Amino acid sequence: MSEFVSGRHFLNTPGPSNIPDRVLRAMDRNGINHRGPEFGALGRSVIGQLREVFQTEGTVGIFPSSGTGAWEAALVNTLQPGDRVLISRTGQFAHLWEQMAVRFGLDVMALETDWRHGADPAAIEQVLDQDRERRIKAVFVVHSETSTSCMSDIPAVRAAMRDHPALLMVDAISSLACCEYQHDGWGVDVTIAGSQKGLMVPPGLSFTAISDRALTASRNGGGSRRSYWDWEPLVNANKTGFFPYTPAMHLLFALQEAITMMKEEGFANVFARHARYAEATRRAAKAWGLELNCLDPAAYAPGVTAIRVPDGHSADKLRNVILERFNMSLGNGLGRVEDKVFRIGHMGDLGVLSLTGALTGVEMGLRAAGIPHKAGGVQAAMAYLASPT
Repeated sequence: MSEFVSGRHFLNTPGPSNIPDRVLRAMDRNGINHRGPEFGALGRSVIGQLREVFQTEGTVGIFPSSGTGAWEAALVNTLQPGDRVLISRTGQFAHLWEQMAVRFGLDVMALETDWRHGADPAAIEQVLDQDRERRIKAVFVVHSETSTSCMSDIPAVRAAMRDHPALLMVDAISSLACCEYQHDGWGVDVTIAGSQKGLMVPPGLSFTAISDRALTASRNGGGSRRSYWDWEPLVNANKTGFFPYTPAMHLLFALQEAITMMKEEGFANVFARHARYAEATRRAAKAWGLELNCLDPAAYAPGVTAIRVPDGHSADKLRNVILERFNMSLGNGLGRVEDKVFRIGHMGDLGVLSLTGALTGVEMGLRAAGIPHKAGGVQAAMAYLASPT
């Protein structure tokens, strides 16, 4: 007998995340003149709100692009072919950022990891200490590695850099708005983020918080050839709320509403909610007898949990069974962990009932796919979530 599959699709990937009804309604309107005063007020408002999210008093730029575009902007505005950079290979997205740097002719030094921990500040410190000639121009770190669900300790990395003049560049695409992030307080020079994860907005916007040091490097000839990705016209236009090209207007309507919702909830409460749902998901995985990909409890990500399937079994088969039987999408394994892990996204617009429903779908899927596990993961998560916050 075939099963009825609900017409509603359940999206539990680590981005794009679910979009709240209020954010969808904010986009359900006609456009406005992107050179007129109404749009200027919108642009100034959104940039001011983003400063609160990044916790910076400095420059924030908005590109109509994915986060990959903001990666490229960071490279071409501050670095030239032949410049040496240091990156920790903490997962697939660190690997992709590294590949981009190589394509731009940068001299990349990579610190290898097992993809089950965050960046190692001690290893970074050792390399920088040996850089007597100060050839390393930038250190790249992915804050929350979406592919592995491992976090890196950015304040510890900054401390490890000590007095080395290299710029600190951080990919915060899957951490911003899911947990505490302090661009200024942590001494970050370039922070990159995107709209489609913790910020609960459709894909299509990327954000860059830029320190005065990074802007100076860009203005003093430190970068490469660029046009669309040039920070200077973007920064100058954004001061008045406008853009040097046609903006992604309706995504800005959405972003303004999404940040307003988070401010109404309170950022501390948003972060606590993400931490609570992440812990509930990990408790479910442990009750199932499955192994978390991240081995360091201090490095657990707030917005995604990567769970390993037992050797000899296929994570992709499990995901396909869950999609076909229950109309729910989970994140797939990427790079070295392809077909070894499945990823449960728990970021953005999510409540207790939607999370427990997702975990129920996973537990039923484990059984349907023949993945060895113990029953009771959903109950473990429910017991935790039912306790006082």
